Formats: sequence, C-alpha cells, structure tokens
Amino acid sequence: MGKIILRLDRVMADRKISLNELSEKVGVSNVNLSKLKTGKVSAVRFSTLEAICEVLHCQPGDILEYDPNAVSEPTEEE
Repeated sequence: MGKIILRLDRVMADRKISLNELSEKVGVSNVNLSKLKTGKVSAVRFSTLEAICEVLHCQPGDILEYDPNAVSEPTEEE
C-alpha cells in the first residue's frame, strides 16, 4: 500500500516563511506544525489544511502527495 507524503517543508521554503511565522498566522502551535512538517502525524483537520493553504497561497496538493511505491508505517490503531 502507498503512503501520503507531506511536503509542507518544501512549500514553506519556497515561500520563505518560518515555522514560527506560519504558526502565528495559522493559529496552530509550533509543536503541531512541526509534526505536520516532518510527517509525524496520521491525520490533519481540514480547517488546519485550509488555513495553511490560505497563508501559503497554495493548494492542498502542493502540501500532500501520494506515493504508491512508498511503504506506510503502521499506526497505533492498526
């Protein structure tokens, strides 16, 4: 089975925005954004994704990518 890969770090670098600045503008803690940036999350709220896309002037597909060849790591629920 494939895997969803988070590309938030790439989009942030392209927009030259820091984690602290994005955190302030989106209204999400640095810790949670850091987890999202490093792919250490198993879910993201649509409201958070919408806010990130609004601040970064991007589409969800710029941040999320599906790789059919990547192997997903099992979550605690599996």
